[in-house]
Parts: sequence; structure tokens; C-alpha cells
Amino acid sequence: MYTRIGNCLNHPSYFRYGFYFLLLISLVLNSVITQNDSNFYILYILAAVFLGIGFYNKPAWFIIFFTVLVVVCRFFLIPDFDPSIINFLVYLVTYLLITFISLELMKYVQKVKESQVELTMALANTLDSRDAYTLHHSENVAKYAVKIAEEMKLSKHLCEHIRIGCLLHDIGKIGIPERILNKKEKLTIDEYNVIKNHPTIGYNIIKHVATFNQNGVLDIVLHHHERYDGTGYPEGLKGDEIPLAARIVAVADSFDAMTSKRIYRDELEMEHTINEICKNKGTQFDPEVVDVFFNLLQTNGYKI
Repeated sequence: MYTRIGNCLNHPSYFRYGFYFLLLISLVLNSVITQNDSNFYILYILAAVFLGIGFYNKPAWFIIFFTVLVVVCRFFLIPDFDPSIINFLVYLVTYLLITFISLELMKYVQKVKESQVELTMALANTLDSRDAYTLHHSENVAKYAVKIAEEMKLSKHLCEHIRIGCLLHDIGKIGIPERILNKKEKLTIDEYNVIKNHPTIGYNIIKHVATFNQNGVLDIVLHHHERYDGTGYPEGLKGDEIPLAARIVAVADSFDAMTSKRIYRDELEMEHTINEICKNKGTQFDPEVVDVFFNLLQTNGYKI
């Protein structure tokens, strides 16, 4: 239940439309269908709640104006035992309190979201600071992955989760010794096996953040090295068993890795990079995601 409420609070537009709907239905019910029926006062209270949540970022005069409008409708369409100015003011103060409490609740929710993004950036920057050659890698992966997700018509909400997941996708490398992480020569089998632990390490670092589990960020961190043919790691998932967000990140991650300078090599040419991704379409990468990405590249003149 709390998860559903939290998801709704991520979409203030729902509450904006809800406010207009509640106010309209209240007017219709009280002025046309069930005149003077006091049982519908709850609709006006809900309208005040939706007003505060849906328009939390509007100026105070806007909130006060519409709250007064709600109170006027409530006061005149549902006659009270004491239709005096004093009673009207009591209603007005009560509804203003309801609206502004709802507004402050929504502001708090947004502040928590902003703090989560700041924490994500801090963690990503911590990783980048350990390896100058991967500086901004996570940000680049996030940029490419979000463009792919948008091209696939995924929701704005999911695109934002993918962005956060990309910023954290390599956070597990914090637990990898620098002698391996920054080694210029080819890694030994044992060293490569250590590197392969970074998705699991990253998962364990952030698994206790409840929202990361709910919004799919953990899936990206844990599964961005799975392969479409099932030969990836850490769990050997295959095809659609791999979460879609992780399949998107896998393409974006590989593209940036190949087109960026690393400690052991210079950046690869675009043609070579495209050929490598194309060669691994259907084996390492989801064919649909690759097609969408190539379409993006061609549309933007191979500059995204």
C-alpha cells in the first residue's frame, strides 16, 4: 500500500487532474443531482488535499485562491446550521490547513527524491575519483541509456530510474583493489574473476535502500553484465529473463567503454565500435535494444 502511495506521489499531475475532477463532481452532485446533501463534504476535503499535493510548486496566492474557491462551493452548496461569516472563516482556516499540510508533505517527498539523487551523484563521483580513465563514464552511460529508453517510448518515470541505475551501475568497483582496477597489462584469469564480482558487490552496497529495490535500480547494478545468450554474469540470465533496463544499460555501457580512453588502450574508432556491437547482437546484446541504438546513432549523425 505504501509503495502504491509513493508511486502516486511521484506523479503530481495525477493529483492536479484529480483536484479538478473532485471539484467538478462536487459541484455537479450538490447543485444538480443531490442538492443540499451534506454527505458530500468529504469530496471538498479531498479536493483540498489534492490541491496541495498537485500544485505544491505553485505560489501561495494560487493555492489560497483555489482553497477559497473550494470553501465557497462547500459553504454555499451545503448549507450549514450556522451560515455566518464566522463559520465561513472557520471553514476557510480549516481547509487552508489541510491544503498547506498536503503541500508541505509533497515538498518533503520531493526533497527526499533530490537527496537521493545527490547521494547517487556522490557515490558515482567516489568511484570516478579512483580511476581517472573512467571519469564521467557513469554519466555518459546514463546519457546513452536514457536516450535509448526514450526512443523505446518508456515512461519518463522509468527513464529517471534508468538514469540513477546507470550512475550507480559500477559502484561495486569500489570494492575492487586498485592494483587490479588500474592495471595496464592484460588481466589474469584470477584478476578478471575478481572484477566480475563488482555487480554483486555493488548490489550488496545499495540493497538496503528500499526505493532502489522498488524502482529497478538494483536490477541494473546486478545484471548489467548479463548476456542475452545466457553466458554473462553474475547469474547467467538469458533473453527476457534479464530486466529490460539492464539490457539497455549493457549496450550503453559497452558503447561508452569502447569509445573512451582506458588505462590499457586508446579509444576505439566509431566504425570499429559499431561493428563490435553489431557482431554481438543477439549474443551479448538484446537485438531490439541494439536496433534502437543504431537508429539513434544514424539519426544524430553518430553523435549522441
